[in-house]
Amino acid sequence: MAGKELDPARKQAALEVVKQHPGMVAAMAAPAVVIVAVGWVVGGAGLGILLLIAFGALGAVGVSRLLRRR
Repeated sequence: MAGKELDPARKQAALEVVKQHPGMVAAMAAPAVVIVAVGWVVGGAGLGILLLIAFGALGAVGVSRLLRRR
């Protein structure tokens, strides 16, 4: 699936869901927050920051794919 473009209708639908249901988006992000917190407690600040950067990069890539217009 890598390299395929997103269908414009699906892209718009995903953006509308994010705008209309921010609580659902927060619930989807909750596992990542828990993983970062557990990593911080178990592995220290270094692992927590590394996980935070990793999840931030994944989120940035996802948002950029949604917002990119071609």
